[in-house]
Amino acid sequence: MAKRMTPQDLDRIAQAVAEAEKTTAGEIFCVLSPEVSDYRETPLVWAAASALVLPAGALLAGFRPEMLTRLFGGWSVGHQAAQDGAILSALSTYVVLQLVVFVVAALVVTIPPIRRALTPGALKTARVKRAAMEQFLSHGLHVTRDRTGVLIFAALAEHRVEVIADEGIYKAAPNAVWDEVVADLVAGLKRGKIADGFVAAVARTGAILAAHVSPRGDDRNELSDGLTILPKR
Repeated sequence: MAKRMTPQDLDRIAQAVAEAEKTTAGEIFCVLSPEVSDYRETPLVWAAASALVLPAGALLAGFRPEMLTRLFGGWSVGHQAAQDGAILSALSTYVVLQLVVFVVAALVVTIPPIRRALTPGALKTARVKRAAMEQFLSHGLHVTRDRTGVLIFAALAEHRVEVIADEGIYKAAPNAVWDEVVADLVAGLKRGKIADGFVAAVARTGAILAAHVSPRGDDRNELSDGLTILPKR
């Protein structure tokens, strides 16, 4: 989705940030992530669960491993030694069936849309929060002069947004106002208008900062105004 961003879109966002920061000593930083994680554990978990549950469910439904042997022309046996061999063969067939189910399920769940759909929402939320905090710290929003940096972060594949305000502005502004920033950004993303969402969120953030952090005569731009687009995982 990030490739939908045009140079004009990027310019609009940068201009919106620059305009918003004219009225405040606060700093606004915008980040867009196509996907914050590859969720490698999701295919493995679903494959393991499928390998445990599906063959067992087949047994409960009446399937027996020796049916596969008979299907491919195996001989039936009558004496004890042969029966022991048949049991071993059935167990081996069951293990092979589990392995096949594991591999097939892992390959299917590896397909990106399926993987994203089967990844628990709580895990996606946690990964997005962590990624947003990493960006907040790595770009130095926590060391701005007045501790009034605000990160606006969107994760496209996860359909999640994070707004992180440093303690200088977070203490001054009520929590509810940040929900409004999130709502503005989400509204644009839902329409497929990424730039519109960021521009609206930036304008709202600028108004919040202006109301609580007045501009200073010696103010300088401490962070880039442009949108940072992270590489896809």
